[in-house]
Parts: sequence; C-alpha cells; structure tokens
Amino acid sequence: MPYEIERLSVHADGIAQGAEGRVYVAMALPGEVVDGTVEAGRIAAPSIVTASPERVKAPCPHYRACGGCVLQHASNSFVERWKAEVVENALAARGIAAQVRAIETSPPLSRRRASFSGRRTKKGSLVGFHARASDTVVEVPNCQILRPELLATLPALNAATVLGASRKGEVSFALTLSEAGVEVAATGGKDMEPALFQDLARLAEEHDLARLSWNGETIAARRPALQSFGPARITPPPGAFLQATAEGEAALVAFVRKATAGANKIADLFAGCGTFTLPLALGAEVHAVEGEADMLAAMDKGWRVAQGLKKVSHEARDLFRRPLLPDEINRYDAVVLDPPRAGAEAQVGEIATSNLANLVYVSCNPVTFARDAERLLQVGFALDDVIVVDQFRWSAHIELAARFTRA
Repeated sequence: MPYEIERLSVHADGIAQGAEGRVYVAMALPGEVVDGTVEAGRIAAPSIVTASPERVKAPCPHYRACGGCVLQHASNSFVERWKAEVVENALAARGIAAQVRAIETSPPLSRRRASFSGRRTKKGSLVGFHARASDTVVEVPNCQILRPELLATLPALNAATVLGASRKGEVSFALTLSEAGVEVAATGGKDMEPALFQDLARLAEEHDLARLSWNGETIAARRPALQSFGPARITPPPGAFLQATAEGEAALVAFVRKATAGANKIADLFAGCGTFTLPLALGAEVHAVEGEADMLAAMDKGWRVAQGLKKVSHEARDLFRRPLLPDEINRYDAVVLDPPRAGAEAQVGEIATSNLANLVYVSCNPVTFARDAERLLQVGFALDDVIVVDQFRWSAHIELAARFTRA
C-alpha cells in the first residue's frame, strides 16, 4: 500500500496516514509517495515511489545503517528551512508569532566532540555509533560529520575496548578535540585494577592521546586538554560539556555578545566552563553560576591568568532547585541563560518577577524554550531576535539563541 508523506515529525521521520492510522516513515520527505512494511506504526526501510525534488544522495556511505544522522537524504536548504520551522511551530503552539532571522550551519567534518560505543566480540572489538532505532553498533570509519582527528582515535578505542569492556557490556567513549589533541573519557567499562591502569596508560602513550580517563578516574594526562574561550585558555574536567563545533560556538558567542552590548554587569546562568562568561568579560563584569563546581574551578583558573578581562565571579548552585531570586537578578544589566534540554522554568519564573530588561536565552530544545518564552512574554518581554545554530548537521537536533527585552 502506498503512503503519501504529509510532513516531518520533530524526530525527522515522515508522517503519513494509512488504514492503520498514523504511520512514521524513516528517511522520507514531505510530498513523497512511499511503500513498505509497517511494523509497530513505522516503516523503517521504505521504497520511494515518487521522490521529492529536495531528495539528494546521502554523502556518507554509512547513512542507511548508522543512527547518527537522519536527514542526509534531504538538500541543505530543506534541512535549514525545516529546522527553522520546528522553532517557529513550537512558538506558534504557545501563541507566539516569530520568525527565525538566520541559520548558522556548521560544515561537514567539523564536529569536535562525539560519543562512540565499544563492544567486545569473538574476534576482537566493535566501535561505532548505534544503528538507527537499534542497539546494534555500526562502524563509521568514513563519518562525514566528525573532525578527522576524532576518527583517527578509532584504533585506540578498539584497543581500549578489548582491554576494558566486559563480555556483555558496552563502553561509552566521550571524545573531545582539544588544542593539545584528543581526550577520551570512557565510562561503563571494567572496574579499575593495577594491570588495567598500566595497560590503559600505555595505550594513551602509544596512540598519543592528550588525556584518558576511565569511569571518572584520570589514567593519563599527557598534555593539558586546553580549550580557548575568548582570550582565556582553560582545561575542562574530563568529559565536560563543550559546544559541538568551533563554528557553532563562534556563532553563539557572537550573538550573545551583540545582544548584551553595553551591559556593565552580566549574570551567566548554567555557565559550564565559561563558553560565554569569558568572552563577555572582555566588556563587562560577569557572575557565572553553574551546578558543577569543577567546571567553575577550571574557568576561574583560566580567567586568573588571562589578559584583558574584567572581573569574573562564580557560584556553584543548582539552578533547578535554587534559581537566582529577583533581588539577585536585579543586580545585573543582562542575564544569559543556557540550560540543558529541560529548559529553565524555575529560573524564568524568578526573572518574570524581577526588574530585568535584557535576557539572552540559548536553547537546545525548541519545546521547552517556547514554554519559557510564553512566560516571559506574559510579563512584558518582547522576543526581539531568534536564530538557529545548527551544530548537529543532518540530525534532528536543533539549537537556537534568542534575545528578550522589556521596557
């Protein structure tokens, strides 16, 4: 039975209506006619009967099996329009009419952090990404999104899997490209013992890893895993959050700096290691608030030796349980919010009753962003500007930055 694709879901599956009700179709585009076997309301491997003019040949040979990308079959212009529409539709569902002003898309081969999965096999090991909608691990030696430096670590990850994965377990390798090379933070492996420690330390030396940690324990720190935020250079804790691409980080920092221009005192909430804090300190005093004290310690150490920055203070605080209160917020000319996917509902509630007039909100979830935006508009804020920053090219993941002001 043929199915006509009406639109895409937020996970980038095609949506069609059939006799069985709504059907989700992998790797399909609006306007296409497809055929295939429906299992649990989904066609995983459709046959394209009528193709969309937006359909293109996927650039990656692993695309049909790997679950890392879901939109390589669509033109770049389609993907950009779709991501903008997801943001606009999320806002419209809350009664907010807004248009995305610009889309900043990172180029191929630019991702500087990624998480690989490693499993032992009868013949050795298997390291890669999970297959689409599966726990099967797929090798991706020709991945088109990752920096080549990350792909070059695959032999090291395979060797580490043989050394440290249990027969039935899976090791997760969080890779980050630093100025000193690649660092690897492994979790889920065997418990540490002296022989494993020595073997992993030797592996880090042989494969020239900048830093290697295992289940939270640092095995080798051969060179400082430095990252530059503005004029400051810091060494984040192993596995700490970092914007996915240098290009995406630059676009977000430029937006945040422009939106807070003229502010003398700024609060950076959910500050991490200082992605925004340290560049903002070029022109303003900044108070950084973050739940993880080790991230703030790394930021503070970098700030103290950097040149040309104004005062940076910091506070370890769980902003979900203890958001800044109105009298604290009123000390600042501008506030920057960069929460995780859950958004910042509690903090936005306190901002709503404060005197704050300038807020910059960086979000990785259009749905929770729209929820928080609705609350801000209810108390007199205006949504002045919103852009999409696509660091996760060809995925369904969407990041954005927005500015809110009120008289």
